[in-house]
Amino acid sequence: MLTLTENASTAVRDLTSRAGLPDSGGLRIAESEQQLGSFELALVPEAVPGDEVIDSSGATVFVSQQTSTLLSDLTLDADPSATGSPGFTLAPQQG
Repeated sequence: MLTLTENASTAVRDLTSRAGLPDSGGLRIAESEQQLGSFELALVPEAVPGDEVIDSSGATVFVSQQTSTLLSDLTLDADPSATGSPGFTLAPQQG
């Protein structure tokens, strides 16, 4: 299952709060239909049926069913020094 660093959890909480999403909302990750091998991120009010729901330190991330397997051994991180919207990265999970 995809994991989140503390930086990523903080960034997701901040983004969902600023967007005024309900408690059921979060960041959704899905494979891009236009650009094979890349992912689309979107702030959404709730999960799509079939999404994997990841709750990390109060941050909610939804991963599309098709994308869940691709991200299962990765960690989502965010650059806390990025101005404006944080830059998210994916990296292999540590040990």
